[in-house]
Amino acid sequence: MTINSNFILKSYEGIKELARHRLAVYWLALISFLESSIFPLPVDLMVIPMVQSNRSKWLKIAMITSIFSVLGGIAGYFLGLWFFDILAKPILDTLGKSNYIEQFSSNIETYGAVAVFGAGLTPFPYKVITIMSGSLKVNFGVFVIASTVSRFLRFFIVAYIVRLFGYQAEEFIKKYFAKLTLLLFFIIIAIWIIIRVLIQ
Repeated sequence: MTINSNFILKSYEGIKELARHRLAVYWLALISFLESSIFPLPVDLMVIPMVQSNRSKWLKIAMITSIFSVLGGIAGYFLGLWFFDILAKPILDTLGKSNYIEQFSSNIETYGAVAVFGAGLTPFPYKVITIMSGSLKVNFGVFVIASTVSRFLRFFIVAYIVRLFGYQAEEFIKKYFAKLTLLLFFIIIAIWIIIRVLIQ
């Protein structure tokens, strides 16, 4: 069973309402945490309108989102490590993300930490990364480092784009964000490979 489109639509509108709530910062922290393992929609839906309404606080918003996303990711890791069959896999099935399991499992076996970093930075569903990293027993320290760097990069990029473009940012992100993060990912990997070659 997967979540129906009506629920998704209501959740989408609900998140945008929370972005205008007087306690929006606290809701942002909670959604950032839950989105890393069990919540179906990306926390960007809160980040974008919050920065649009107060561009001077883009750093604070990006920082809160990043920290709680990583903390939620750690919770997702242990959810996958300890409760994959009885809890984590049914959650992914319900969220309609089960088709990503085999893809990410294969990437992890081939590329290790690079797969975690790339998936954390790009639009690949982060909840799949956190749960499957635990299930596949990815080194916890490696997981935390890769997740931290990738999530901070992702949300600081999103918040900065919104700071620059304001109410035009949403359209820009829809059109170019996936390509931008993929390009950044390949640049970082290229630099990492060059450094490894030079120090050998």
